[in-house]
Amino acid sequence: MRVIDADSEAAVADAISGGIPLEIIGSGSKLCLGRPVSADLQLSLAGLTGITLFEPNELVMSVRAATRLADIEALLATEGQTLAFEPPDLSRLLGVAAGGQTLGGIVASNLSGPRRAVAGGVRDHVLGMRAVNGRGEIFRAGGRVVKNVTGFDLCKLLTGSYGTLAVFTEVTIKLLPAAETEVTLALADLGPQAAVTVMCRAMGSSAGISGAAWLPDQRGGSLTALRLEGFAPSVEARKQRLLGILGGTREAQLWSETASRVWWRDLRDVAPLAGDSERAIWKISLAATQAPALLESLKTLGDARALLDWGGALMWLSLPCQSDAQASSLRRLLPAGAHAMLVKAPAAVRAGVPVFHPLPPAQAMLEERVRHSFDPHLVLNPGRRAAAPPGEGEC
Repeated sequence: MRVIDADSEAAVADAISGGIPLEIIGSGSKLCLGRPVSADLQLSLAGLTGITLFEPNELVMSVRAATRLADIEALLATEGQTLAFEPPDLSRLLGVAAGGQTLGGIVASNLSGPRRAVAGGVRDHVLGMRAVNGRGEIFRAGGRVVKNVTGFDLCKLLTGSYGTLAVFTEVTIKLLPAAETEVTLALADLGPQAAVTVMCRAMGSSAGISGAAWLPDQRGGSLTALRLEGFAPSVEARKQRLLGILGGTREAQLWSETASRVWWRDLRDVAPLAGDSERAIWKISLAATQAPALLESLKTLGDARALLDWGGALMWLSLPCQSDAQASSLRRLLPAGAHAMLVKAPAAVRAGVPVFHPLPPAQAMLEERVRHSFDPHLVLNPGRRAAAPPGEGEC
């Protein structure tokens, strides 16, 4: 595939006039998310780097789309600030080089970490964008302060669109102060039902936890982890409150700040499920109370390995690629309202499986109308979100 590194507006205009579809690429860390793109030409945004605005006192930052997340986080650390949605680094899970992901790629894929359950996701922190649509037009959405985001919030629509609506060139993001310290309370060997009950109780309390996850281990046990972040006196007071709330459970382990940060970083990056290229990885969103029953049902699919985040509302699932019907079988097991996205699988599998959860007909029609209004010539990442015909190459 030929790669061009050019002005985004001119490149899209040339693609329209020549009828040449484009695959949009920043660092390439997210190319294996979604379905394979049907394009012979890549538009590289690698030159769109740099921070164009940073106002620590206003908790706002604007960056060009291909700016590395590592560079952004390093600068934020000097001011004691952070990206509240805790973006994960899926490089180990996806088998790509670490440290290359960009803010544009994170916004395009709408990836959020453990803190999303209490702080909101990526789209809740994007204040503004500058982009080029599939008509070759430059446009701006949102602004640089929260009060500017009025009326229809176009930024929320564009976030998570996987480059199919527009080419992002600049993103303005809302920041938050970083936590001074953190601790984690962990309960050993709770079953899924007991773990979800504890996590829901903790998240609904006044303890103000910032993470709740359940992770089984290879010996048949598990860890249920509850994270507290903030100023040291506040963390200590809320820890005592949480211990009181958990009084009816077995004794809790207390992890230090260092141990807590390491464990939650690995969970954020889905490291426990990484390392096996022969398995498919699924991301399932559901009501937390539905998770235990689904875990039990998944045993019918073979060697299913799973972990729970967001208090049980997010399930990461690893399955062996065994049969063409596995994707359909998995989705049939999902409870009402749940959604499953195939995150990792070989390209041939992703080309044949509905990677994103199938939409009801009316919603699918609306999404297609939105897509055509932004990209009437279908030149931006064609095929990345489109559903494949059922039964072809499913895994």
